[in-house]
Amino acid sequence: MALALEGVTRLVRGQAHIHPTTLRLEKGTMNVLLGPTLAGKTSLMRLMAGLDRPTAGRLLWDGADVTGMPVQQRRVAMVYQQFINYPTLTVYENIASPLRLTGASKADIDRSVRATADMLKLTPMLTRKPLELSGRQQQRCALARALVKGAGLVLLDEPLANLDYKLREELRVEIPRIFEASGAIFVYATTEPEEALLLGGNTATLWEGRVTQFGATPTVYRQPRDAITARVFSDPPMNFVPCVKRGATVTFGAGQAVAASGPLAAIPDGSYRAGFRANHLDVAARRGDAVAFDCTLTGSEITGSETFLHLVHGAETFVGLLKGVHALPAGERLTVWIDPAYVYLFDAEGRLAAPAAYATAAYATAA
Repeated sequence: MALALEGVTRLVRGQAHIHPTTLRLEKGTMNVLLGPTLAGKTSLMRLMAGLDRPTAGRLLWDGADVTGMPVQQRRVAMVYQQFINYPTLTVYENIASPLRLTGASKADIDRSVRATADMLKLTPMLTRKPLELSGRQQQRCALARALVKGAGLVLLDEPLANLDYKLREELRVEIPRIFEASGAIFVYATTEPEEALLLGGNTATLWEGRVTQFGATPTVYRQPRDAITARVFSDPPMNFVPCVKRGATVTFGAGQAVAASGPLAAIPDGSYRAGFRANHLDVAARRGDAVAFDCTLTGSEITGSETFLHLVHGAETFVGLLKGVHALPAGERLTVWIDPAYVYLFDAEGRLAAPAAYATAAYATAA
């Protein structure tokens, strides 16, 4: 069982919402669509579900062309950001409602409802109404109603966005377990790189209606093929600074030069853009070949256990991420360091020219 998109596009009033896209999603896989708002995640899901018809290209389900097949005839279920339960029905009746529409027997409905409720740990709540449930339980009820149909394709469109932090964390742990038990193809849309990493499986990064990369989630994160993918799969977005490779040295920004080692040593001489993630910047004094940037702090954000530093280095702006609470005044001059092992180089067209050395060491270094 597989869902294949072959050259699928979607135009709305002459504007491309989805550029030509080719993907293959296999049975029993978790597939994350990662991108900012308006990147095309929901548009792509609607094409997968059959809610919209592609302008060009086709969709295949197990090799059969389902491009023109209405959603009612497909084995597909969708859960939205605004999860919906019928408030006047019990949890049991909410879960049973899709099966009743198919004309299934009472015994089959009961068996399916109870098996699905057990999988989602809703059995003690079957006689309750949705408003008697916690937010986490309500979302699980909506998931159960989607899964009870035995759908081969389950689409989750930012399903946790409206829940508080604790509920999101709990459900992020539960969803991979639910996915493994169902055996369906799961497609999960999110704007958060952290969520993609927690869910695992495969990730497709999207930017302005284009899939920029698709593959195993750790690989896409550590080995982005271009600067756009690296930016999408970084929170905050990846920092960039111009650099020049000349012989055995690489010069960054306003003149800091270091020896070209590892992947940096193998690229041709020329101008590039260096990229590095916020959590790899360091404000502590560093030795060895660390690259130093003299910056001005324009502001800081304390999130509880972490502090984001907003920095200016010449014409470039950086964001650094420090563990702990750091009360630093705006306008302060700071020197920050980056280990070259965490630096990616991109060419003038934004294509990856040299991966970060840490990313090529079989993921031996934590991100």
